[in-house]
Amino acid sequence: MPLSPAELQADAIACGAAGAQAFHVHPRDAEGVERLDPQWVDAAANAVHDVSRWPVSVSTGAWIEGDHHRRVALLSRWTGPDAASVNLSEDGAVETVRALLGAGIRVEAGVWSVEDAELLVRSGLADRTERVLVELIDVPPADVVAVADAVHAVLDRVALLSPRLQHGEDDTAWSALEDAARRGVDARIGLEDVLVLPDGSPAPDNASLVAAARELLGR
Repeated sequence: MPLSPAELQADAIACGAAGAQAFHVHPRDAEGVERLDPQWVDAAANAVHDVSRWPVSVSTGAWIEGDHHRRVALLSRWTGPDAASVNLSEDGAVETVRALLGAGIRVEAGVWSVEDAELLVRSGLADRTERVLVELIDVPPADVVAVADAVHAVLDRVALLSPRLQHGEDDTAWSALEDAARRGVDARIGLEDVLVLPDGSPAPDNASLVAAARELLGR
């Protein structure tokens, strides 16, 4: 698992060679702890920018910084990331989206459920998002398609034009990716989402997951 800026940089080179066309990273401090402080976030994002032309997004997860006001204060000083993901299920999500937009950072709206999708629509900010992340988290594998159908239906109802990216986690990672391909939307894969290849064997690194995804999708 790449943690330091140098490791993220090497990983970006390998994943880019395997076919990745965007990167999502979780910046960490010297002790390996996830942080939102500009010094760590900018260092991680810029390390990837130095070796790739593809955009870099980071997380704003509440588990990283639980104090919403401090979170907003930190992200308002970022200069490195192209975009940041915001989980609509977290307290203060809409305010975080507004803060990112005010700082000139593009927003990836993380939607885990129909309720999250409805919140995004009600916020009036949906059409200002860089993309909507349809994140099939904590969904039984048998329900992946049904849950994805319901979330996409909310977005379709308002004819949202923002691109969509769909992904799962653990047992739903590969089925969510295949379903994304059937829908014609973007997908992502990486050690944050799954630790095994489609055949169930351990994935040695992110690049192997990217290569497996492209082979599975015939791209």
